[in-house]
Amino acid sequence: MASQDWFDKDFYKTLGVSKDVSDAELKKTYRKLARKYHPDSNPGDAAAEATFKEISEAYSVLSDAEQRKEYDEIRAMGSGARFTASGAGAGGFEDVFSRFGQRGQSSADFEDIFAMFNQGQGGSFGSGRFGQTSGGYRGFGGPQRGNDVTARTTLDFVTAAQGETITLQGEDGKPFKVKIPAGVADGQKIRLRGRGRPSPDGGENGDIVVSIAVRPHPVFTRDGLNLRITVPVTFTEATLGATIEVPTLAGDTVKLRVAPGTPSGRVLRVKGRGITSSKGTGDLLAELQVAVPSHLDDAARAALEAFAAAEPKENPRADLMAKARG
Repeated sequence: MASQDWFDKDFYKTLGVSKDVSDAELKKTYRKLARKYHPDSNPGDAAAEATFKEISEAYSVLSDAEQRKEYDEIRAMGSGARFTASGAGAGGFEDVFSRFGQRGQSSADFEDIFAMFNQGQGGSFGSGRFGQTSGGYRGFGGPQRGNDVTARTTLDFVTAAQGETITLQGEDGKPFKVKIPAGVADGQKIRLRGRGRPSPDGGENGDIVVSIAVRPHPVFTRDGLNLRITVPVTFTEATLGATIEVPTLAGDTVKLRVAPGTPSGRVLRVKGRGITSSKGTGDLLAELQVAVPSHLDDAARAALEAFAAAEPKENPRADLMAKARG
């Protein structure tokens, strides 16, 4: 960085912190901003990338005790102190020596100042002293986060609903244990914070990201936290009413009352027998489907024909036809 930038750039303002900010608060603020503006989180966003460079540059200086002290002292001289191209004149090197050179420095101290501002040294900003290499994004200071490790697993429906601790193998070949929370859904991802690859320069570890696939159940389907099941009932059960048994995901059964005259497609709700997760517990939704017999013996056919002769002569499609005609 050119020396002029030290007068023109307010690193404290860039990070949004006070001049007496503690090291811990400085680090916390930087990490928050770095996550927000990192190019990986904002692909193709030139403005976000520029902001990330600025906050990384600011943090690389303020996070180093010596650099921060020198920066504060130079900024204290005010914007009137400028480095000229020739290095002479009012507000030139004499002003710098007035701050840093009151220790009987010789001509050799010019090298220290040039080194400090990276002039003629071919250096760039780093996480340590000036001119040293650094971590972070494209050399712009600040610790670099470790890479994530990804893994995939397929669970049966019941395991996904109840939760379980399983052992998986990451893309790096290393086995690891992961606790599958109760109620995990198909397509969901579980992120294990800090268990990924280490940072190359002392930053945060990456994460392990586990993608979940759930096999379909032969009877139950998920609807959010609710479980749905289709339950066949006979014509007489739906017509006259009945008490029927319905299976649950836990393996036991519950009894449901089918009211007389229940139509096909009606849904009966069993409270609290759905999926349980950290977000709550759903219900079991039983959709009744009238089962039509495909074969009738002579006695059954005769009884049904007698019923057809005796039933009310109402057309159940009359209202439908009227609505269709407008």
